[in-house]
Amino acid sequence: MSKVQAVRRVQFCSGHRVLGHEGKCAHMHGHNYVVFFHAEAGDLDQIGRVIDFSILKEKLGGWVDENWDHGFVFFKKDEDLRELFEGKMAGHKHFALPLNPTAENMGDYLLNVVGPEQLKGTGVQLVKVVIWETENCFAEVTL
Repeated sequence: MSKVQAVRRVQFCSGHRVLGHEGKCAHMHGHNYVVFFHAEAGDLDQIGRVIDFSILKEKLGGWVDENWDHGFVFFKKDEDLRELFEGKMAGHKHFALPLNPTAENMGDYLLNVVGPEQLKGTGVQLVKVVIWETENCFAEVTL
């Protein structure tokens, strides 16, 4: 039996910094990210789909839009940024990630936290996330 995946592409713009990075990524900066969400189901539905692509857009793309797009993603242990977003920039969109916001960790969070939450009850499982940080660099996270 063939393994079939439905894949949805989502784009977003976000700022971050990588706490402890030895180079320029230690500074606040941003990227135009592209994420590919790969979903699988035990069986195809009655018309031959893993899931309707619009549901992946609504649930996964919607989460990204609400939480990361045109915002700033930072490591929750980054005291300086936490103080900044709790103080002078409290009204600005931000998201405290439990890990340093590398492409690898952001992909892992999408796969293991966001996917199960957002796809609950659909009969579909997120099995892979590919997140492009630049046009030359990406991270791939799989179950």
